[in-house]
Amino acid sequence: MKNGFIASLSCALVAVMSITIPSAGMAQETRYPLTIENCGRAITFDNAPSRAFADGQNSAEVFYLLGLGDKVAGTALWIGPVLEGFEEVDARVPRVAELDPSFEGILATKPDFVATQFQWQIGPEGMVAKVEQFEELGIPVYTSPADCHLKGKTADGDEPPKFSMDLIYREIDEIGRIFNVADRAKTIIAEMKAREQAVKARITALKRDVSAVFWYSSAKLNADPYVAGEGGVPAYLMSELGVRNVVESNEEWPTVGWETIAKSNPTIIVAGDMARRRFDGDGIAEKLEFLKHDPVASVMEAAQRERIVGMSVQLMDPTLRTIRGLEVLADALEKFEFVR
Repeated sequence: MKNGFIASLSCALVAVMSITIPSAGMAQETRYPLTIENCGRAITFDNAPSRAFADGQNSAEVFYLLGLGDKVAGTALWIGPVLEGFEEVDARVPRVAELDPSFEGILATKPDFVATQFQWQIGPEGMVAKVEQFEELGIPVYTSPADCHLKGKTADGDEPPKFSMDLIYREIDEIGRIFNVADRAKTIIAEMKAREQAVKARITALKRDVSAVFWYSSAKLNADPYVAGEGGVPAYLMSELGVRNVVESNEEWPTVGWETIAKSNPTIIVAGDMARRRFDGDGIAEKLEFLKHDPVASVMEAAQRERIVGMSVQLMDPTLRTIRGLEVLADALEKFEFVR
């Protein structure tokens, strides 16, 4: 794949967010007690928390972006490098665990607030703890609205929950109000909305039917890969730019065999990359080697013509970086000359 276009992963890790923080005189004070509806629960705050724990990289980066680094008592579950520009802030915050923290490890930071990016970490069947375990100790838990929405139960045959950037904007707004930095949140949201609209304006029409498969990871490289279904962030990225998803599953990240994917013959393959190495297929180098040599995957037109887009998986998850994912996909469509 020496001559193929692989979207720069370093660009995918850059937060292009130039933010002007309003002066203190402009600040809109949060009125306490404040009640937030979160993941089917009502959480009430009598004042702004002072020691927050972030279980999930995006949860930590929301705090940093809002200027709340000095309020973060600890973090866990990191997939890659911190947002560019926040290295010094992050270096001052204890990292309790690179991946999964323990319940006791979180408590050791003496938090008065816990933010979790994923319910599979802290939730009804959380591997770290249940929300009730923290609430019994008087520690409120805030779950990312996007995760609550995308993991919401639906009746058989119902359409899957759809992702939109409004879920990310809601998280920024609510954390801003909880911590009494609402104006900072509004400024960040306004800049992100401007970027979202700008990239959509670039891709108004495509020359042909363009389809894609988003390959997140694989437990084993010769096993069925985890690919994007119809409900998550990649489905949003594709639909916003007029790209057809070849995977029709209602699941967010189903496993689909390469024979099935090859028959659908996607125009583009978006290959995910992450710093973690939990699965054999987490890294992009391994993915590229597989697409080059596997007897089934290598015959796909996208593999043979090297229409492969490298994308950090953080851009495929509901995070602050999702808009960057939209930009990376738009860059690829332009590079492959699919845009009218």
